[in-house]
Amino acid sequence: MEPIIKVKNVSKVFGDGNNRVDAVHDVSFEIEKGDIFGIIGLSGAGKSTMVRCLNLLEKPTSGTVVVNGKNLMELPEKELRRERQNIGMIFQHFNLLMQRNVIDNICFPMEIAGVSKKDAQKRAMELLKTVGLEEKAKAYPSQLSGGQKQRVAIARVLSNNPQILLCDEATSALDPQTTKSILSLLKQISEEMGITIVVITHEMAVVQQICRHVAVLDHGNLAESGTVEELFRSPRTEAARRLVINGTEQISHMKGKRLIRVTFSNHSAFEPIIGDITLEYKTPVNILYADTKTINGNAEGEMILQLPESKEIADSMIQYIRGKNLGVEELDHYVGQ
Repeated sequence: MEPIIKVKNVSKVFGDGNNRVDAVHDVSFEIEKGDIFGIIGLSGAGKSTMVRCLNLLEKPTSGTVVVNGKNLMELPEKELRRERQNIGMIFQHFNLLMQRNVIDNICFPMEIAGVSKKDAQKRAMELLKTVGLEEKAKAYPSQLSGGQKQRVAIARVLSNNPQILLCDEATSALDPQTTKSILSLLKQISEEMGITIVVITHEMAVVQQICRHVAVLDHGNLAESGTVEELFRSPRTEAARRLVINGTEQISHMKGKRLIRVTFSNHSAFEPIIGDITLEYKTPVNILYADTKTINGNAEGEMILQLPESKEIADSMIQYIRGKNLGVEELDHYVGQ
């Protein structure tokens, strides 16, 4: 299947000389139609600049952005505006019109597009039902919670039937429970409407709940990309490890010369691996951290173990664990950070 978005060697530079900032540098990735694709990184990684390059709100300094087979960099302004209508965008702070009620906020883009008031209101009510806010049609933004405002913003952006939805830190201003409900709504929308969603976030928990594929940005560079499961089980770069390893803060306070992170899926989670190792080597292993989560409907887990100080026994234990098809990564470089 031809990717709906193809980003090739995209760079974006702001300023020049001593004021030059390389916000994005030579980034390439592809997004399949109907996918939920995450772009993740810490503050200053270039995420928001990258997402604005996808619809040319920021024109890349170099490289190409191909959407639906069209190179946006080569389109005349009029045709580019038409293509942008297929790319919706939601933001962290909702950007609702405070003087308009909910249904009028949703109707606003349709008014601009020339849709009749009757048809616009009918469509708006359908969308309010989709986002679960039918009873709030006449309410004003000031009367809504943060989660309700974001639902209205989602309904508004869906009013023009976009093929692609860009979410720039769309849940950063929300509490954890509301974040989960908004992400579930976005996933439902993608599945039912076939919309491709690009999620910009600094939170691994967001990526793990909703995304299928992910790209990790670090200081404007693409550190790595792949499926969310691949990233969770075996991050290949330091930038990815900082995002993925939930126990990093705890690790820095842990004592011990041989700390390892073991990852397992629902196919292996119930194996009594720790008990087996203790019996096999007649040496105790300390569990310093453990967590499980659901990624794309599958149980995925991680444990941080403190191995014996004997290099021979510790090395043998690592080989034993790998022999059980579990992921293993040494974490010594995190200790004392």
